[in-house]
Amino acid sequence: MTCSIRPQDASLLKQIYHFSLSQKTKLYIVGGYLRDLLLKRQKDNPDIDFCLSAQSIKFGKKLASKIGAGFVVLDKEHGCCRLVKRINDKTYTLDFADFRAAGLKADLLHRDFTINSLAIGLEEAINNKNLSDSIIDPYAGREDLQKKIIRVINSKSFDEDPLRILRAFSLACIFGFNIDKATVSLIRLKKNKLPVVSWERIRDELFKILDRPNAFGYLKDLDKLGILELVIPESEIMRGVNQGPYHHLDVFKHSLETVRQQEIIIHEYSRNSDVQNYLNAIISGERRRRGLIKLGAFLHDIGKPGSRRRKEGKIIFHGHERIGAEISKIIAKRLKLSNEELNALRKMVFWHLRPGYMGDAKILTARAKFRYFRDAAEESVSVLLLSLADQRSTRGPLTSDESRLRHEKVVSGLIKEYFRKQKEKKIPRLVSGNDLIRKFKLKPSPLFGKVLARLEELQAIGRVKTKTQALEAAGKIVKEEGRK
Repeated sequence: MTCSIRPQDASLLKQIYHFSLSQKTKLYIVGGYLRDLLLKRQKDNPDIDFCLSAQSIKFGKKLASKIGAGFVVLDKEHGCCRLVKRINDKTYTLDFADFRAAGLKADLLHRDFTINSLAIGLEEAINNKNLSDSIIDPYAGREDLQKKIIRVINSKSFDEDPLRILRAFSLACIFGFNIDKATVSLIRLKKNKLPVVSWERIRDELFKILDRPNAFGYLKDLDKLGILELVIPESEIMRGVNQGPYHHLDVFKHSLETVRQQEIIIHEYSRNSDVQNYLNAIISGERRRRGLIKLGAFLHDIGKPGSRRRKEGKIIFHGHERIGAEISKIIAKRLKLSNEELNALRKMVFWHLRPGYMGDAKILTARAKFRYFRDAAEESVSVLLLSLADQRSTRGPLTSDESRLRHEKVVSGLIKEYFRKQKEKKIPRLVSGNDLIRKFKLKPSPLFGKVLARLEELQAIGRVKTKTQALEAAGKIVKEEGRK
């Protein structure tokens, strides 16, 4: 494998190198940056790890002042800090850490996996066009890169940081690698250490998996090893819950299958720029909607076990979407998701049945479509895609091809309509709050909102087209509300 420093990174690395000379400090680049160079993989916003014998925090603080970078201490006890430097359209994350043992080779023994145990002196990195011969590789990391294998360096790896249990799967998912058998055995032995890790770190590794187009297979592997239940323990209640003749799988297997179908559907829309831009939208941090919708797919029926009833010999799950939305809220809070993510996830779970109801209607009215887009709001397309994946995962003896085709047609049409409406200029209101005060002597109150919302609906569906018509409709609404 041959590799060289990317031109866009070289200038920054030279600045760091010249500063290290002034400080009489030997720096090494280690880990993922070298791995990615060997794999010919580029990140939009590079992160580069450095190690040095000691005093990394002191060194990092001085360097940050020199190059005008943000600075934060990550671990004072073990000597680790982070610099963040914005250059043009890229954000560089630079981590500096003290050796965790005596010397570089011993330090590399404490890294997570062999493919991340590569190192090179910073001087060699910036002065050699081909870095391959200068890379320090004491634990056969390059060989494992060629074999596409994730392998721990030592048997204490998961004791040092249990998050590595989950990271093995996120790296395998990102690169399409296999986890070697000895590492899988060690994961099985050490998995119960995972819950001591902070939920923020668990969340980040989980979303690295969910963000990839092949997440389903790795979620299944996590389930087989009993790790998924440690990350989302609430999901265990879905296991073994029969759903009746419309379904061919229990709730848990159906939920996993919905993730698989969701990935297939996302791929089917791969040439639709509107849908792809929508899925790629950052909701919080570096987490995108495409990862969140897969979490929604897995959780959409989590309320079914708590709502399962028998009525007249039939199994029903009345209100499961409401129960599921509340359970999803609990999970989102534990995973430290942002309020935006929490609300989006709750909407996906709460409204996932709505497109199916619209598909079953003999006539899909303008009012029904308006109210759907109003209620699901920014998550309208998320809910539609989830509903489609849910429906495709339902193949019991009572399901029909006619119903499935009608559902798919309605969903496809609503997705197109959503993006068309997003591009249209918003129609101004025919009637304002001041008009209601003047015409009906109303005072600001909850009635205001009700009247304006009803008028907005009537205007959107073409029932009122002029201000006179709108005021006439407003008068009727005021009377109706007054009689309640």
